Parts: sequence; structure tokens; C-alpha cells
Amino acid sequence: MRVWRQFLAVAEELHFGRAALRLHMSQPPLTQAIALLEERLQVRLFDRTKRYVALTPAGAALVPEVRELLQRAQALPAHARAAATGELGRLRLGFVSTVGFALLPEWVRALRERHPGVQLDLMEATGDVQLQAMERGEMDAGFMLHAPGFAPAALASQLITSEPLVVALPQQHVLASQAELTLDAVLGEPLVIFPRHIAPSLYDAVFALYHGAGRLPQVAQEAIQMQTIVNLVSAGLGLAWVPSSVQQFQRPGVVYRRVTGAVPQCETSLVWARSNPVLERFLAFAPALAGTPPLV
Repeated sequence: MRVWRQFLAVAEELHFGRAALRLHMSQPPLTQAIALLEERLQVRLFDRTKRYVALTPAGAALVPEVRELLQRAQALPAHARAAATGELGRLRLGFVSTVGFALLPEWVRALRERHPGVQLDLMEATGDVQLQAMERGEMDAGFMLHAPGFAPAALASQLITSEPLVVALPQQHVLASQAELTLDAVLGEPLVIFPRHIAPSLYDAVFALYHGAGRLPQVAQEAIQMQTIVNLVSAGLGLAWVPSSVQQFQRPGVVYRRVTGAVPQCETSLVWARSNPVLERFLAFAPALAGTPPLV
């Protein structure tokens, strides 16, 4: 940077003596530095005689570029400090669709307002896909669905929300006229559910509910995304157990009902493999918006 500061001083002063005073140095070393710079670049930057100094076209073309370079160099320490504290950087975040219904839009809006230097890369993905992406180092953290207490054991986690499962059923179904359903009324109905590898603990909790009542689930169809499951319910393929937050997805032809009895809960956790400054800032930020204690 020193030689470019010297070049800019001479270019702005057009006088080696005044430029040397501005740089707090004597004139001979400055003259030598400019000569060495021209030699390295293999181009003449100044026309000079004993009476005047003028920029050549090549020198004039360099002036705005050098000004920008020096300004950027001056900003680097602050840039580094911001990156070290998580005020600046990139966060690659995975999420299941249920988070997108309620929490995620508010988080994205608030994060952009409070931390404009953070670039948030969002990827909607099921839990199994998120785990693979984190293992490959392609994702920093992700929101996953699971049964209570069953966040992925190999990863660090922060509980975000806990909610009951409700039943989605076709609007024309005979049970849709009831404000609240009994467990016995729904266990004999065909079931639309996600594959087990998507959220094993939650899948097992639903099946345990049936087995505990001495019933065998009649799986009519499997689907990966909650929106697809709800759409299949609207087509009359069966009922579906979904997190209560899915009720914000209002699909024509589908109604949601609470079920009395020991209905499984569903938890959403933020999970991650390796921390970084941006993620640490998000860990202190997102749970507070969800009303849960921040990670300590």
C-alpha cells in the first residue's frame, strides 16, 4: 500500500517536494520509489522536468483505481472486526416447511433490519437432506421437526417451538362437522403421512399412538412435504397428523381439528454441526423471536 499512497500523493500534488512533505518523508526516496514503480509496471506514469510534473495517460487512468484501492484497504480492519463478531458474513440455513408457515418470514425480516451485513441463504429441505448437507459442509444450520427430546444426537441443538399434532381432514368428511375429535374416531381412517426417513422420531410417535390403542395404521399414501400431504388430504386420500402450525396453510377442501386424548407433541429445533460467528449471532437472535430461551 505504501507505494500506491506515494503515487497518489504525487498525482494529486503534481510536485515531488510537496508530495514528500505530505508523506512526511524526504524527496529523494519518494522520487526513487516512483521510478521503481514505473520500472515494475513497465510504463511511464509521470512526465517530469525540472519545472513541472504531469500525469501521463497511463498515470491518469490509475488515479481513480488507486483511490478506490486505498479506501478499501482502509476499511479492511473494520470489515474484519465485523466478520469476527458475526455482524458480517453468510449464513446457510435449512428449514422444514412448517417453519416457513409462521416463524421464518418474521425472522428473515427482523434479521435484515438488525444485521444488514449478514447474507442469509435459505434452503427448504427435509431433515434427512439437511443432515447430509451439514455433513458435507454445505449448510451451517437447519430447522428440523422431531418428537420431544429427539433432536439429532450427533449435533448441537436449540429447541425453538413445541406444539401438538392436529388432524387435517377433507372438508366433506363426516368428521369435519365436529369441532373436536376423539382419538378412537380418527384411528380407523386411512392415513397420509411422510416417509419414516424424513423425521424418524415423529413418524414413530404417530405409529406408537396407533399401536398403543391396539390399532394398525392404514397408510394410504406417503408424501415428503407438508403442503403435498395437505393437498392429498383435500383429494380425499385420507387424514393426516400435522403440526398445529400447518393450520396457517389454508387449502380449500381441508379443515383442521384438535383431537382429545394423549396426542403426540411435535418439536422444532435449530441444529448445527460447527459454530461460526454469524451462526452464534443468529442463535442469540432467533430463539428470542420464538419466545424460547437463547442458547447460553
